[in-house]
Amino acid sequence: MGTGAVAPERPKQRRGGHLWKRAVLHFSLCFVMGFFTGFAPSSSSSWRPGGGGGTPPPILAAEQLAASRVAGNRDQHISLAPPSPEGAAAAGGGGAVVDLDDDEESGPRRMLIVVTTTRSGAGERRRRRPELLRLAHTLRLVRPPVVWVVVEPAADAPATAEVLRGTGVMYRHLAFRPEENFTTAAAEAHAQRNAALAHVEKHRLSGVVHFADAAGVYDTHFFEEIRQIEAFGTWPVATMSAGEKKVVVEGPLCSASKVVGWFSRNFNDGTTRSVTYNTEVDLNPAGAAGTRAHTIDVSGFAFNSSILWDPERWGRPTSLPDTSQVSSLAVTLST
Repeated sequence: MGTGAVAPERPKQRRGGHLWKRAVLHFSLCFVMGFFTGFAPSSSSSWRPGGGGGTPPPILAAEQLAASRVAGNRDQHISLAPPSPEGAAAAGGGGAVVDLDDDEESGPRRMLIVVTTTRSGAGERRRRRPELLRLAHTLRLVRPPVVWVVVEPAADAPATAEVLRGTGVMYRHLAFRPEENFTTAAAEAHAQRNAALAHVEKHRLSGVVHFADAAGVYDTHFFEEIRQIEAFGTWPVATMSAGEKKVVVEGPLCSASKVVGWFSRNFNDGTTRSVTYNTEVDLNPAGAAGTRAHTIDVSGFAFNSSILWDPERWGRPTSLPDTSQVSSLAVTLST
């Protein structure tokens, strides 16, 4: 009796154990399949906003996203920019709009030729690397085409060449060998700028030339603005001196589309100096040197490089006795 009662219960226990193991196996298989299915790429059509009546995927925030290329790198980097009414309407409310590149609509952009000079001396050499890197980081955020022309004494070229190679900016490094010993830093910078302009003219680098000081601070939108210059453009420049605690703004005096003079305003004492050019003779640097109230900041203007090899096209005077290309640039403003 006891043996007959126990015998039928054993098959039930084995059967129940097999069912439990089978359920666990099925659950594990379904879990693994679902886990890897979640990582599988979905079809591109399901992610198009407004396509097929589907709901567009959520985007990070309500700010408009603007795309900017990094010079020397084909990858596109997205940076935040203030939203525009057009972008908000296109996004259908609070969504963000990714504006990648509008080259097809706007056409080819004019090349920017950014010229940077350097100063000799032990103290200047210590500051050169961080200043060049700071300017390089700004130029990397400017939409191409951009070429950076860096001029410096030949003795300092190897160290700077190593810095420029790692910036990711398209550049031309000019090792400057002066024919004379300079008594002032301004004379050295003037000679370096003329060496850069001679290089631009020789190789017919077509674009907008701007002299950017490595110690200057620039907004990327500034470079997009000067890209629109047709012949010659100028603007006020603020200079802040931490040591002297002085703020000076220098800029052009304009009449219609022509620059007729320059002004300099000192915000510390409120004084303003100005000089006007009444005739074309006043544009002669040799004749006007004694009457100028101040020198002109080269960071305050940009010009079309074709002025260097085709001056008559832009109405630039060609009979000036000064051989300096920087000093003899015409002052006709056209933006």
